[in-house]
Amino acid sequence: MRSRGWAGSTPSSDEEAISRILSAVDEEVAENGATIRLADVARRLGVTRQTVYRYFPNADALLMASGMRAVNGFIDQVAHHVSGLEDPVAVVVECVAFGVENLVGDPQLESLLTARNDGEPVTSLSSDTAISVCLTAFHQLEVDWELHGFDALALRALAEMTLRTVQSMLTDPGEAPREGLALRRFVARWLGPAILYPRMASLSIYDPPASPDRYTEVERRTQVRPR
Repeated sequence: MRSRGWAGSTPSSDEEAISRILSAVDEEVAENGATIRLADVARRLGVTRQTVYRYFPNADALLMASGMRAVNGFIDQVAHHVSGLEDPVAVVVECVAFGVENLVGDPQLESLLTARNDGEPVTSLSSDTAISVCLTAFHQLEVDWELHGFDALALRALAEMTLRTVQSMLTDPGEAPREGLALRRFVARWLGPAILYPRMASLSIYDPPASPDRYTEVERRTQVRPR
């Protein structure tokens, strides 16, 4: 831990330092929007940019971490919401629907996912950080992922697709946004078959169970070659 700066009040741990950095990010976003500069965050904290760089590589990482923290206790909320469900389709559908219904209108999230004034790309919910958070949530659920054909690669791909679906429906809900049962039916119809596929592939003649890299191989081997 660096002892200099911090406006005369040095954090007692790295965890406290990270918390104070993210609080400064929250203040910057509230005052100036999502177009933040790492230098402004450092100035607000009374530290150098190098101190902030020690914990976060760039402004986008700051925004993502701040956004994740803003969704306070959201993983626990999701786990509680789907408690008792063991079917992977039902679980993912509810996770997506719950996310869309509860994150829409969140000011911190909107500042992350909407277009920046300077044309910079929006923060992605499919970043490594976001996927890791989603995987943590998946592992807290009561689904036997391995039983349903999901190895580590397949589960990571499912986490990415789940997050991409949530981000798409938050940033562009359409002229008539779906909600309730209509939202769940829509997600189940188009994501459901993809969630069932690993289980079907694991029971097929191809061994071992298919992961995302195996899907391409299975398709290649099943193509009819011209004589």
